[in-house]
Amino acid sequence: MNTYLIIILLILIVRYLLDLVSDWLNIRHVSTELPAEFKGYYDAEKYRRSQNYLRENTRFGICVDTLQTLITIVFVLVGGFNFVDRIAIGLGHGPILRGLVFAGILIFVSKILGLPFSIYNTFVIEEKYGFNKTTPKTYLLDIIKSLILTALIGGIVFAAVLWFFEKTNNLAWIYCWVAITLFQIFFMFIAPVVIMPIFNKFVPLEESALSTAIENYAKAQNFKMKGVFKMDGSKRSSKSNAFFTGFGRLRRIVLFDTLIERHSVNELVSILAHEMGHYKKKHIIQAIARSIIIMGLTLFLLSLFIENEQLFAAFKMEHLSVYASLFFFGFLYTPIAMLIGLVENIISRKNEYEADAFAVETYGDADAMINGLKKLSVDNLSNLTPHPFKVFMGYSHPPVLERIKAIRRLVPTHK
Repeated sequence: MNTYLIIILLILIVRYLLDLVSDWLNIRHVSTELPAEFKGYYDAEKYRRSQNYLRENTRFGICVDTLQTLITIVFVLVGGFNFVDRIAIGLGHGPILRGLVFAGILIFVSKILGLPFSIYNTFVIEEKYGFNKTTPKTYLLDIIKSLILTALIGGIVFAAVLWFFEKTNNLAWIYCWVAITLFQIFFMFIAPVVIMPIFNKFVPLEESALSTAIENYAKAQNFKMKGVFKMDGSKRSSKSNAFFTGFGRLRRIVLFDTLIERHSVNELVSILAHEMGHYKKKHIIQAIARSIIIMGLTLFLLSLFIENEQLFAAFKMEHLSVYASLFFFGFLYTPIAMLIGLVENIISRKNEYEADAFAVETYGDADAMINGLKKLSVDNLSNLTPHPFKVFMGYSHPPVLERIKAIRRLVPTHK
């Protein structure tokens, strides 16, 4: 049997088993006893509801992952990629157009296969637990908008990568690295004002005690920004969130309307102080720098597998091509991506603690920060006691109880 095929099948199976073990341990780790920190925030019924939400989501996720993994393995073994390539060759003239057709078919089929699962998750599970606010019309429009953006933006980037690898040979990965980096930076600037408003409405926060408190805190921290905006998050879900977007003077604070409704002014400013902490501690710049380095490494490794005959034989391909090489390399890259993801999550969890500390030290209200974290957890039915292996494998944020303990250590007299 082809060595690459054995490696690819092992990668798919091991990745699946790791996720399965992680989810199984997480469900088994659920505690029926409400943590003391959350007494008065959760009643017994709502806490049971949060645990049921975790179990149902996890089991559904396992079913979806099982089916997707099986479909992928079968698709590889029966030569499905070669079948798609024949269609691309028949419809496309030239390697770039053929590549776009090849990628377009695979992405479209993947979206169609995933649609029933997405619909069930949104309109059954999220609806059952009171989160879903998405109408069928909004859901359909989101799909259409996403497909159009994927075709436009993804198509341009994919075509550019193909062109460089077709025309510049050994230096292609360097040209691609520079081009993609410049595009990513450009996209970071335009996304808040061009892309995000396609899906949600962003309106300046009206003058109020909240807007005044945020502006005063931002000035005290010498934090320049475009403004504070409210986003219609309730259009799709009752869950709450807040985030920063953009760079320099184009930075903007975004609050979900659901978040504003459920939190006090001090809690909201504390939450935003945490987000500012990521900027002040250079977490964002560091993440971008790591992303650029990882992109360079990825493209270099990709260049080693372009039109590899043995790799193409593993997928039963009749023709070598740059565009198919990109997809096949993705299978081999999975273990590296997982390792990078683990390291990134470790860094991210450390950064979250630092941002919490920044918020408490600069705003000076540990109670508000703790209460804000508790309310967010309750409103979103978050898992309060995840298994350590689940945290290690997939958590970009520390568990909320660990964050609260860390905050209390910052203020020894705080009870």
